[in-house]
Amino acid sequence: MIKRPDTNAQRLKRHKRVRGKISGTPERPRLNVFRSETNIYAQIIDDVAGKTLVSASSLEKNFNCDGTKTDAAKMVGQLVAERAKAAGITTVVFDRGGYVYHGRVQALAEGAREGGLEF
Repeated sequence: MIKRPDTNAQRLKRHKRVRGKISGTPERPRLNVFRSETNIYAQIIDDVAGKTLVSASSLEKNFNCDGTKTDAAKMVGQLVAERAKAAGITTVVFDRGGYVYHGRVQALAEGAREGGLEF
């Protein structure tokens, strides 16, 4: 019998290891990424207060992208950066959520950098 690895459990293990090393502060909050099969979500979180300051996702009603999922991820990154600048946030700590920094996660990060966030 062939046993397939539980990839989400492995991702959660990596995410837990990364979260032990980084944390969001009020001066420099954490930009968290969650990637599902079809959508991508980004949140800027202050871990000290336990509050989500800004969020954006590809599921929002006014969000429309006719390109690929990678194009949508880049647009979400730009959208979260725009909302962060409106909230007075300029620098963040990037939390890739246990995902490999490649593809959609990388596109979201590049979009956020283009939008004016520094990390």
